[in-house]
Amino acid sequence: MRPPLPPLDGRIDRFDLTVGTAVEFLRGTWPELRDVRFEIAAMPAHDRPDRVPRWRIDHQQQRISLYRVPIERLLPKGHDDAHHRRYAIESAVFHAAAEYIGREPWELGPEG
Repeated sequence: MRPPLPPLDGRIDRFDLTVGTAVEFLRGTWPELRDVRFEIAAMPAHDRPDRVPRWRIDHQQQRISLYRVPIERLLPKGHDDAHHRRYAIESAVFHAAAEYIGREPWELGPEG
């Protein structure tokens, strides 16, 4: 009998879990987001000369794509720790969802 495998707890796993938790909250609160598909990709497939996008909205396909590497790696110097990464991930999910439904991100919170 093999020993049990340790639980998955890598950076990508934590990113997926944080996105999933935020999406679950938003879908339970905002009916406009219930049928929206949230996807995670490592990097955007297109280049923008002015900035690196952290998400992409596709209303026609009812899809929000979140880009893991820019969200996690483009944090200000001194803020690259687990707490700030989680905040950046949740912030990106809320900003993308707010953009999708035409609201401000702070309107999507529990008091919104």
